[in-house]
Amino acid sequence: MMKIISQQQIRSLNISPALCVEWVKESFALKEKAQLPAKISLHPQGNDFFNTMPCLLPEPHNRFGVKIVHRIKGAIPALGGDILLYHSQSGELMAMMDADWITTMRTGAVATLAIQTLRKTDTRTYGLIGLGNTGRATMLCLLEAEPEEMHHVILMRYKDQAELFIERFKEYTNVSFSVCDDMKELVAQSDVIVSCITEAQGLLCDDDSLYKEGCLVVPVHTRGFQNCDLCFDKVFADDTAHVCGFRYFSQFRQFAELQEVIDGRKPGRESDKERILSYNIGLGIHDVLYASKIYEMLGTTAHNVDIERESDKFWI
Repeated sequence: MMKIISQQQIRSLNISPALCVEWVKESFALKEKAQLPAKISLHPQGNDFFNTMPCLLPEPHNRFGVKIVHRIKGAIPALGGDILLYHSQSGELMAMMDADWITTMRTGAVATLAIQTLRKTDTRTYGLIGLGNTGRATMLCLLEAEPEEMHHVILMRYKDQAELFIERFKEYTNVSFSVCDDMKELVAQSDVIVSCITEAQGLLCDDDSLYKEGCLVVPVHTRGFQNCDLCFDKVFADDTAHVCGFRYFSQFRQFAELQEVIDGRKPGRESDKERILSYNIGLGIHDVLYASKIYEMLGTTAHNVDIERESDKFWI
Protein backbone atom coordinates (compact mmCIF):
# COMPACT_ATOMS: atom_id res chain seq x y z
CA MET A 1 0.00 0.00 0.00
CA MET A 2 1.55 3.28 -1.12
CA LYS A 3 0.61 6.68 0.27
CA ILE A 4 0.12 9.80 -1.85
CA ILE A 5 1.13 12.83 0.21
CA SER A 6 0.30 16.29 -1.08
CA GLN A 7 1.78 19.65 -0.15
CA GLN A 8 -1.54 20.54 1.50
CA GLN A 9 -1.31 17.51 3.78
CA ILE A 10 2.28 18.38 4.70
CA ARG A 11 1.36 21.97 5.48
CA SER A 12 -1.57 20.81 7.60
CA LEU A 13 0.94 19.36 10.06
CA ASN A 14 2.07 22.91 10.96
CA ILE A 15 5.69 21.85 11.31
CA SER A 16 7.51 24.73 12.95
CA PRO A 17 10.53 26.40 11.29
CA ALA A 18 12.49 25.80 14.51
CA LEU A 19 11.80 22.05 14.18
CA CYS A 20 12.96 22.26 10.54
CA VAL A 21 16.34 23.50 11.81
CA GLU A 22 16.52 20.61 14.28
CA TRP A 23 15.77 18.10 11.51
CA VAL A 24 18.59 19.58 9.42
CA LYS A 25 21.00 19.18 12.33
CA GLU A 26 19.86 15.57 12.72
CA SER A 27 20.31 14.80 9.04
CA PHE A 28 23.80 16.34 8.95
CA ALA A 29 24.73 14.11 11.91
CA LEU A 30 23.73 11.05 9.82
CA LYS A 31 25.72 12.13 6.77
CA GLU A 32 28.90 10.13 7.42
CA LYS A 33 26.99 6.85 7.75
CA ALA A 34 24.49 7.43 4.94
CA GLN A 35 24.95 6.47 1.30
CA LEU A 36 24.73 9.85 -0.38
CA PRO A 37 25.98 10.09 -3.97
CA ALA A 38 26.24 13.51 -5.58
CA LYS A 39 23.11 14.73 -7.32
CA ILE A 40 22.78 14.16 -11.07
CA SER A 41 21.87 17.29 -13.00
CA LEU A 42 20.50 17.16 -16.54
CA HIS A 43 19.67 20.20 -18.67
CA PRO A 44 16.95 19.84 -21.34
CA GLN A 45 17.31 23.44 -22.60
CA GLY A 46 18.95 26.67 -21.51
CA ASN A 47 19.23 26.95 -17.73
CA ASP A 48 16.39 24.48 -17.15
CA PHE A 49 17.30 21.38 -15.17
CA PHE A 50 16.20 18.08 -13.70
CA ASN A 51 18.17 17.09 -10.58
CA THR A 52 18.05 13.53 -9.22
CA MET A 53 19.01 13.23 -5.55
CA PRO A 54 19.13 9.73 -4.00
CA CYS A 55 19.94 8.87 -0.39
CA LEU A 56 19.99 5.73 1.73
CA LEU A 57 19.64 6.60 5.41
CA PRO A 58 21.78 4.53 7.81
CA GLU A 59 20.36 1.95 10.20
CA PRO A 60 18.03 1.83 11.98
CA HIS A 61 16.02 4.17 9.73
CA ASN A 62 15.39 1.60 6.96
CA ARG A 63 14.60 4.31 4.44
CA PHE A 64 15.75 4.99 0.91
CA GLY A 65 14.49 7.97 -0.99
CA VAL A 66 15.02 9.86 -4.19
CA LYS A 67 13.98 13.41 -4.97
CA ILE A 68 13.48 14.72 -8.47
CA VAL A 69 13.56 18.51 -8.57
CA HIS A 70 13.21 20.56 -11.72
CA ARG A 71 13.24 24.14 -12.86
CA ILE A 72 11.56 24.95 -16.16
CA LYS A 73 11.42 28.55 -17.37
CA GLY A 74 7.85 29.61 -18.04
CA ALA A 75 6.29 26.87 -15.92
CA ILE A 76 4.06 27.88 -12.99
CA PRO A 77 5.65 27.42 -10.58
CA ALA A 78 9.03 27.32 -12.30
CA LEU A 79 10.51 25.12 -9.57
CA GLY A 80 8.92 21.83 -8.54
CA GLY A 81 9.78 18.41 -7.20
CA ASP A 82 8.64 15.00 -5.98
CA ILE A 83 10.01 12.42 -3.57
CA LEU A 84 9.72 8.63 -3.68
CA LEU A 85 10.22 7.01 -0.27
CA TYR A 86 11.03 3.29 0.07
CA HIS A 87 11.50 0.80 2.89
CA SER A 88 15.11 -0.19 2.35
CA GLN A 89 14.82 -3.73 3.76
CA SER A 90 11.71 -4.81 1.85
CA GLY A 91 11.98 -2.59 -1.22
CA GLU A 92 8.38 -1.46 -0.66
CA LEU A 93 7.43 1.88 -2.19
CA MET A 94 5.94 3.58 0.88
CA ALA A 95 5.02 7.00 -0.46
CA MET A 96 5.12 9.46 -3.30
CA MET A 97 5.01 12.98 -1.98
CA ASP A 98 5.17 16.55 -3.14
CA ALA A 99 8.63 17.98 -2.46
CA ASP A 100 8.00 21.72 -2.80
CA TRP A 101 7.43 22.51 0.89
CA ILE A 102 10.19 20.11 1.96
CA THR A 103 12.72 21.62 -0.46
CA THR A 104 11.89 25.18 0.52
CA MET A 105 11.92 24.69 4.28
CA ARG A 106 14.98 22.46 4.48
CA THR A 107 16.84 24.99 2.31
CA GLY A 108 15.95 27.80 4.68
CA ALA A 109 16.86 25.62 7.65
CA VAL A 110 20.30 24.77 6.21
CA ALA A 111 20.99 28.45 5.53
CA THR A 112 20.00 29.22 9.13
CA LEU A 113 22.28 26.49 10.49
CA ALA A 114 25.18 27.84 8.41
CA ILE A 115 24.52 31.35 9.75
CA GLN A 116 24.39 30.14 13.34
CA THR A 117 27.57 28.11 12.91
CA LEU A 118 29.74 30.60 11.01
CA ARG A 119 28.68 34.22 11.75
CA LYS A 120 30.84 36.46 13.92
CA THR A 121 29.95 36.97 17.56
CA ASP A 122 28.60 40.53 17.30
CA THR A 123 26.46 40.03 14.19
CA ARG A 124 23.63 42.56 14.06
CA THR A 125 22.77 43.21 10.43
CA TYR A 126 21.65 40.75 7.76
CA GLY A 127 21.41 41.55 4.05
CA LEU A 128 18.87 39.51 2.10
CA ILE A 129 18.85 39.29 -1.69
CA GLY A 130 16.00 37.37 -3.31
CA LEU A 131 12.70 37.69 -1.46
CA GLY A 132 10.78 34.68 -2.77
CA ASN A 133 9.87 31.54 -0.85
CA THR A 134 13.47 30.51 -0.14
CA GLY A 135 14.17 33.92 1.36
CA ARG A 136 10.98 33.69 3.42
CA ALA A 137 11.88 30.18 4.62
CA THR A 138 15.34 31.34 5.68
CA MET A 139 13.86 34.27 7.58
CA LEU A 140 11.24 32.07 9.25
CA CYS A 141 13.85 29.55 10.39
CA LEU A 142 16.27 32.20 11.65
CA LEU A 143 13.67 34.20 13.57
CA GLU A 144 11.91 31.22 15.12
CA ALA A 145 15.14 29.42 16.01
CA GLU A 146 16.33 32.58 17.80
CA PRO A 147 13.23 34.17 19.33
CA GLU A 148 15.22 36.12 21.94
CA GLU A 149 17.68 37.64 19.44
CA MET A 150 17.01 40.91 17.63
CA HIS A 151 17.76 40.87 13.88
CA HIS A 152 18.00 43.86 11.59
CA VAL A 153 17.48 42.81 7.97
CA ILE A 154 18.26 44.90 4.90
CA LEU A 155 16.12 43.81 1.96
CA MET A 156 17.33 44.29 -1.62
CA ARG A 157 14.44 45.91 -3.44
CA TYR A 158 12.89 43.97 -6.32
CA LYS A 159 9.54 45.08 -7.75
CA ASP A 160 7.11 45.11 -4.79
CA GLN A 161 8.58 42.07 -3.04
CA ALA A 162 10.27 44.00 -0.22
CA GLU A 163 6.95 45.47 0.89
CA LEU A 164 5.27 42.06 0.68
CA PHE A 165 8.14 40.54 2.66
CA ILE A 166 7.81 43.10 5.44
CA GLU A 167 4.06 42.52 5.56
CA ARG A 168 4.64 38.77 5.89
CA PHE A 169 6.77 39.26 9.01
CA LYS A 170 4.89 42.13 10.63
CA GLU A 171 3.91 40.01 13.65
CA TYR A 172 7.51 39.11 14.53
CA THR A 173 8.92 41.26 17.31
CA ASN A 174 12.53 40.10 16.94
CA VAL A 175 13.18 41.68 13.53
CA SER A 176 13.33 45.13 11.97
CA PHE A 177 13.61 45.85 8.25
CA SER A 178 15.02 48.46 5.93
CA VAL A 179 15.00 48.44 2.14
CA CYS A 180 18.01 49.08 -0.09
CA ASP A 181 18.17 49.93 -3.80
CA ASP A 182 21.92 49.47 -4.30
CA MET A 183 23.71 46.13 -4.07
CA LYS A 184 27.03 47.64 -3.04
CA GLU A 185 25.38 49.56 -0.23
CA LEU A 186 23.72 46.39 1.05
CA VAL A 187 27.02 44.49 0.96
CA ALA A 188 28.90 47.26 2.76
CA GLN A 189 26.36 47.42 5.61
CA SER A 190 25.77 43.69 6.25
CA ASP A 191 27.47 41.33 8.70
CA VAL A 192 25.72 38.38 7.02
CA ILE A 193 24.68 38.39 3.37
CA VAL A 194 22.17 35.76 2.24
CA SER A 195 21.40 35.45 -1.46
CA CYS A 196 18.31 33.48 -2.49
CA ILE A 197 18.17 34.53 -6.14
CA THR A 198 18.11 31.67 -8.63
CA GLU A 199 20.00 33.46 -11.40
CA ALA A 200 22.72 36.11 -11.51
CA GLN A 201 24.31 37.70 -14.54
CA GLY A 202 27.91 38.15 -13.45
CA LEU A 203 29.07 39.28 -10.02
CA LEU A 204 26.59 40.83 -7.61
CA CYS A 205 29.28 43.06 -6.09
CA ASP A 206 32.60 43.26 -7.92
CA ASP A 207 34.32 45.45 -5.31
CA ASP A 208 35.90 42.96 -2.89
CA SER A 209 36.76 45.71 -0.41
CA LEU A 210 33.08 46.38 0.34
CA TYR A 211 32.64 43.04 2.08
CA LYS A 212 33.05 43.85 5.76
CA GLU A 213 35.72 42.38 7.98
CA GLY A 214 34.21 39.31 9.61
CA CYS A 215 31.28 39.05 7.20
CA LEU A 216 29.59 35.79 6.25
CA VAL A 217 28.17 35.24 2.76
CA VAL A 218 25.61 32.46 2.23
CA PRO A 219 24.78 32.12 -1.50
CA VAL A 220 21.86 29.70 -1.30
CA HIS A 221 21.82 29.21 -5.09
CA THR A 222 25.60 29.77 -5.49
CA ARG A 223 25.48 32.48 -8.16
CA GLY A 224 27.14 35.88 -8.15
CA PHE A 225 29.95 35.56 -5.61
CA GLN A 226 32.81 33.97 -7.53
CA ASN A 227 35.12 36.86 -6.59
CA CYS A 228 34.67 35.88 -2.94
CA ASP A 229 36.03 32.41 -3.78
CA LEU A 230 39.44 33.99 -4.29
CA CYS A 231 39.66 36.60 -1.55
CA PHE A 232 37.70 35.21 1.42
CA ASP A 233 39.59 33.51 4.24
CA LYS A 234 37.52 30.34 4.38
CA VAL A 235 34.97 28.52 2.25
CA PHE A 236 32.56 25.86 3.54
CA ALA A 237 30.02 23.66 1.78
CA ASP A 238 27.47 21.01 2.70
CA ASP A 239 29.28 18.49 0.48
CA THR A 240 32.64 18.54 -1.29
CA ALA A 241 31.23 16.92 -4.42
CA HIS A 242 28.94 19.91 -4.91
CA VAL A 243 31.74 22.45 -5.14
CA CYS A 244 34.83 20.56 -6.32
CA GLY A 245 33.91 21.42 -9.91
CA PHE A 246 33.76 25.16 -9.19
CA ARG A 247 36.20 27.17 -11.27
CA TYR A 248 38.20 28.40 -8.27
CA PHE A 249 37.89 25.38 -5.98
CA SER A 250 41.62 24.67 -6.10
CA GLN A 251 42.28 28.27 -5.07
CA PHE A 252 40.10 28.32 -1.93
CA ARG A 253 42.37 29.46 0.90
CA GLN A 254 40.82 26.99 3.34
CA PHE A 255 37.93 24.58 2.81
CA ALA A 256 35.87 22.16 4.90
CA GLU A 257 32.39 20.69 4.99
CA LEU A 258 29.84 22.25 7.34
CA GLN A 259 29.28 19.00 9.24
CA GLU A 260 33.02 18.75 9.94
CA VAL A 261 32.72 22.09 11.71
CA ILE A 262 29.53 21.18 13.56
CA ASP A 263 31.01 18.00 15.03
CA GLY A 264 34.39 19.58 15.80
CA ARG A 265 36.59 17.75 13.30
CA LYS A 266 37.55 20.96 11.47
CA PRO A 267 37.75 24.55 12.67
CA GLY A 268 35.01 26.92 11.62
CA ARG A 269 35.27 30.61 12.38
CA GLU A 270 38.40 31.23 14.41
CA SER A 271 38.33 35.02 14.37
CA ASP A 272 35.75 37.77 14.06
CA LYS A 273 37.97 39.23 11.35
CA GLU A 274 37.66 36.27 8.96
CA ARG A 275 35.50 36.69 5.89
CA ILE A 276 33.69 33.42 5.26
CA LEU A 277 31.70 31.96 2.37
CA SER A 278 29.25 29.08 2.89
CA TYR A 279 27.91 27.18 -0.13
CA ASN A 280 24.95 24.98 0.81
CA ILE A 281 23.75 23.39 -2.42
CA GLY A 282 21.24 21.03 -0.80
CA LEU A 283 21.53 17.36 0.13
CA GLY A 284 19.18 14.49 -0.54
CA ILE A 285 19.66 13.35 3.05
CA HIS A 286 17.71 16.40 4.26
CA ASP A 287 14.86 15.63 1.86
CA VAL A 288 14.68 11.94 2.73
CA LEU A 289 14.82 12.51 6.50
CA TYR A 290 12.10 15.16 6.24
CA ALA A 291 10.02 12.81 4.06
CA SER A 292 10.44 9.93 6.53
CA LYS A 293 9.38 12.07 9.49
CA ILE A 294 6.41 13.50 7.61
CA TYR A 295 5.33 10.00 6.58
CA GLU A 296 5.31 8.92 10.24
CA MET A 297 3.52 12.09 11.39
CA LEU A 298 0.70 11.69 8.88
CA GLY A 299 0.15 8.04 9.77
CA THR A 300 -3.19 6.72 8.52
CA THR A 301 -4.47 10.13 7.40
CA ALA A 302 -2.52 10.03 4.13
CA HIS A 303 -4.30 8.74 1.03
CA ASN A 304 -3.51 5.10 0.23
CA VAL A 305 -3.17 3.66 -3.25
CA ASP A 306 -3.24 -0.05 -3.98
CA ILE A 307 -0.39 -1.15 -6.22
CA GLU A 308 -0.90 -4.48 -7.98
CA ARG A 309 2.42 -6.29 -7.87
CA GLU A 310 3.44 -9.80 -8.84
CA SER A 311 3.80 -11.97 -5.74
CA ASP A 312 5.58 -14.81 -7.54
CA LYS A 313 8.46 -15.13 -9.97
CA PHE A 314 7.21 -14.29 -13.41
CA TRP A 315 8.43 -15.26 -16.87
CA ILE A 316 8.26 -13.21 -20.05
